Amino acid sequence: MNTIRKLALGAFTSAIVLSLGACAGMSTQERNTAIGAGVGAVGGAVLTGGSTAGTVGGAAVGGIIGHEVKK
Repeated sequence: MNTIRKLALGAFTSAIVLSLGACAGMSTQERNTAIGAGVGAVGGAVLTGGSTAGTVGGAAVGGIIGHEVKK
């Protein structure tokens, strides 16, 4: 079970990193928001053992923090 969780987290992280290529036309603030949400989602998933609430909560908090950086 632990191997499946690690594989899923690795796939999710890879998808986030690859999707950041779509940030080329974004403003700096939009890019920071997207990166913050991605990092927050991964962090929330890791800290809560993969719970949906932790992932969504981490994405929300990370997005807000990313949005406010260098405002």
